[in-house]
Amino acid sequence: MYKIIEIFAGRAALHTEILALRQQVAVLKRKRPRPPLRMSDRVFWVILSCLWPGWRHSLVIVRPETVLGWHRKGFRLFWTWKSRRGKSGRPLVSREIRDLIRRMSRDNTLWGAPRIHGELLKLGFSISQASVSKYMVRHPSPPSQSWRTFLTNHADCLASIDFFVVPTATFRLLFGFIVLHHERRRIVHFDVTAHPTSDWIAQQIREAFPWDTAPRHLIRDRDGAYGQSFRSTVMAMGVEEVVTAPRSPWQNPYVERLIGSVRRECLDHVIILNERHLRRVLGSYLDYYHGSRTHLSLGKDTPDGRPAQPAGSGTVVSLPKVGGLHHRYERLAA
Repeated sequence: MYKIIEIFAGRAALHTEILALRQQVAVLKRKRPRPPLRMSDRVFWVILSCLWPGWRHSLVIVRPETVLGWHRKGFRLFWTWKSRRGKSGRPLVSREIRDLIRRMSRDNTLWGAPRIHGELLKLGFSISQASVSKYMVRHPSPPSQSWRTFLTNHADCLASIDFFVVPTATFRLLFGFIVLHHERRRIVHFDVTAHPTSDWIAQQIREAFPWDTAPRHLIRDRDGAYGQSFRSTVMAMGVEEVVTAPRSPWQNPYVERLIGSVRRECLDHVIILNERHLRRVLGSYLDYYHGSRTHLSLGKDTPDGRPAQPAGSGTVVSLPKVGGLHHRYERLAA
């Protein structure tokens, strides 16, 4: 009885092997330099590998590992289909928001995803910054700060001052002077001169901090313009100077970052004619800086504070700022 069963089992294996060989011959008869394997061929060998233990010895046109790879791929496709069946996935960003992101990105070529995300939050849209980065228009491209803990804990009693140079259309050099209060990143004073002197700087400090509004500490670099008259004025106001190390702008990061923003977002795109023109351009930018521009360090708020508008309260309109270099977006009530 066992021999009869063995004979029939052997005949079944023989017929299966013949079937496998015939299938491969049919593949090789296809008139091409390298016979292509169709989906039906892959399915045939995957099923045969599950039913016939001796399939490896009869396979010659591909390696056994290839068949195993087909099986694994089919397993992944099956479970991908099964896990996604009847599920819509993450909710899609509405077309209105996508168009608005692209509009903001086109209108403000200097803005990145964090700035656009801040504007959307002020308009009442709930969306992640990663989604903003995904849908914004890409433009050609034009560190951790030190003293972070100190500046954070003493921001309300800290101020920084610094100069920056601006060339004019006639190649003269003008010097911009900025006084920055750290608590809300407010520019409490700015002015322009062609000849910065110690007396002139002392007068700017008196105008920036009238009466008893002077901060406890004033951070500055080692510029030679800060002479004896300036130091005497600061001392008389009860302000302690914090002088940075030579060639160490990273020790005065807030005002250096501000000057970089003024250059990148304004002065690099304008030809300055004279002192009056520079004051007007800086005044326009600082108005945008205080009232419209969102800041990462302020939780996507502005130095003057800007309330968020509820979604659906009106049509979104753009208000040009700094001559159209930047825009502010507001909801216009119907």
